[in-house]
Amino acid sequence: MQFLGHTISAPIVLAPMAGVTDYAFRSVCAQFGAAVTITEMVSSRALVYQDKKSKSLLRKNEGSLCGAQIFGNDPEIMAQAAVLALEHSGCDFIDINMGCPMPKIANNGDGSALMKDPPLAGRIIRAVADAVSVPVTVKTRLGWDKGSINVCELARVAEENGAAAIAVHGRTKSMLYSGNADWDAIKKVTLSVSIPVIANGDIFSPEDALRCQMHSGASLFMLGRASFGDPWIFAQIRAALNGEEIPERPPLAERMDIALKQFNLACEDKGEHIACLEARKHFAWYLRGVSHSAFYKEQISRLSTAEEVTAVAKAIKRDLR
Repeated sequence: MQFLGHTISAPIVLAPMAGVTDYAFRSVCAQFGAAVTITEMVSSRALVYQDKKSKSLLRKNEGSLCGAQIFGNDPEIMAQAAVLALEHSGCDFIDINMGCPMPKIANNGDGSALMKDPPLAGRIIRAVADAVSVPVTVKTRLGWDKGSINVCELARVAEENGAAAIAVHGRTKSMLYSGNADWDAIKKVTLSVSIPVIANGDIFSPEDALRCQMHSGASLFMLGRASFGDPWIFAQIRAALNGEEIPERPPLAERMDIALKQFNLACEDKGEHIACLEARKHFAWYLRGVSHSAFYKEQISRLSTAEEVTAVAKAIKRDLR
């Protein structure tokens, strides 16, 4: 299918998630079928002020269409940041975060707070779209709370100001990640605009993806938490959407080989120390649902060297199935 002027293998997107979707994780997910990936969100002000850590988050992965996500509430700063993000990453599109519900973001007027001010959101989108030569997309929610659901208005404002697509998480800001995602509400967005709508929220299985497709009418489907430790979910959902037989996840030994590959990519990207700290959560995710894994999960929580990571992976492959 075509998306943002590119041919992609499937309508499946890896959601941008702070502290998770780094270069290594995006690379592995792209390998197994995430046709579109997006970086962790980066502060527009931090980019403009030349913060090195923020720049490092924007490394483009191979194997997928890759976007750089920025957040902020000042149109001029956002435009400057978009130019810098594009120059630094070479990404295929710029994504604007208008959906993050975390208090430290929303209470500062960023992320989902922009849903309270559609005219300002429109000025930001227009400023970014005018500043860069690649498509601009927006990620948002249904509204601030159940009494102020205005995503259809925001989607129309986004389209009018140059957005090429919009991703909608089917919850309000106040819901955070509780309750159920409202795919029927996303359907109303698809009927409000002509740009592609990406459905996000509660897609944890191939069956969920099919139900979301039926209820939302969205063009693409975005996975977040379901991908933790399970990049194979993308191939499974692609098969389901194509009406094909859903492939099984590979045996644990093969899954640990991919966990190690992800770790090695992280080492190359950000150094052994940080990669080891982050391997603690990623390796634990790879062991979700594995019987008799408590002993190794406890060992994983103390990983501090690449040698230890390799040794634990080898032991897991030997002892667990």
